Amino acid sequence: MTTQASAPPPSTKSQALRSFDVADFPALTGLEEEWRFTPLKRLRGLVGESSGEAPAATGAVRHEYGDLPEGVAVGRVGRDDKRIGSVLTPVDRVSALAYGAAADALLVRVDPDAVLGAPVRLRVVGDGAGQPAFGHTFVEVGRFAEVTLVLEHVGSATLADNVEVTVADGATLTLVTVADWADDAVQAQHLKIKLGRDAKVIHIQVTLGGDLVRQFTSVEYTGRGGEAELYGVYFADSGQHLEHRQLVDHNVPDCRSYVGYRGALQGDDAHTVWVGDVLIQAEATGTDTYEINRNLLLSDGARADSVPNLEIETGEIAGAGHASATGRFDDEQLFYLMARGIPEGEARRLVVRGFFAELINKIPVEELRERLGDAIEARLAKAGA
Repeated sequence: MTTQASAPPPSTKSQALRSFDVADFPALTGLEEEWRFTPLKRLRGLVGESSGEAPAATGAVRHEYGDLPEGVAVGRVGRDDKRIGSVLTPVDRVSALAYGAAADALLVRVDPDAVLGAPVRLRVVGDGAGQPAFGHTFVEVGRFAEVTLVLEHVGSATLADNVEVTVADGATLTLVTVADWADDAVQAQHLKIKLGRDAKVIHIQVTLGGDLVRQFTSVEYTGRGGEAELYGVYFADSGQHLEHRQLVDHNVPDCRSYVGYRGALQGDDAHTVWVGDVLIQAEATGTDTYEINRNLLLSDGARADSVPNLEIETGEIAGAGHASATGRFDDEQLFYLMARGIPEGEARRLVVRGFFAELINKIPVEELRERLGDAIEARLAKAGA
């Protein structure tokens, strides 16, 4: 099934190719704008063959979850379920491969009007990185529901997956995704969020583990008053490649978005990529949007690429802006702490923890906040910072 025929390179993100058929996407060369930062060889079999055929999906991931609160159901649905593909149409070759190769989908459903006091927690567990695996998840949040969903990724895997999220009118979703993979894991993910009228999503994306992790998050509005807040925390160690891309498509009037990502890097060949795209279409009057990315280089040999983009097709907006900054430790902060008797190594750890604190504190699960803070400290201690 194809929703848009092959065409010359688009002049705007709204014209980009979208298709469920992997044959519509040419084999990747690494020269494409969307893939120029990604080391394709490290994606293993996830890019498929030049013929367009998906590799044999012999890898495995499994889902774990405990008792579910009233108003939440989790189960598996077939590819013929009408919800699958209703939110996300692949925009690249890997996403299309994953869509075609996933045997079924995990469905997470929150009933309308359900207000949950405790978070819903699920784990995606990889059982081996040797062979490619493909996955699909659909999250459905009913009208006027309020829920926090935590989706953690652990273990070892070579995974391409798509995640569809629909937040109905008046509903609020806090979505926390954590990539805490083993050192040999590879993941390429497309997460698409569709917001109803007066719906709100707060997405906190944390990326720590894995050899290569490439995550693309996109947002679409279907009614006035939609709000999307996208936050990201990532820490790349020696040899890691962590790549985050966002596309916020303002296609209806009077909606709001804010994107704030922060990353730290240490060690030789640590590489992070952040590409933030915001599109304000001609009909999206009254839009209010801002995006910012900040990166902290902790050692020589690390590289951070940061590319904010705004496409604005109407002047009748409330506001739009972007910012990006990459730098080393603030010597004044270190001097201030060391002048008060704090050893340099501890002072550096305090600065890094403070750098991330604002975003980590947005995670509404205390145990997870503490665990992630400890993981960051352990990385710093390992490097002798």
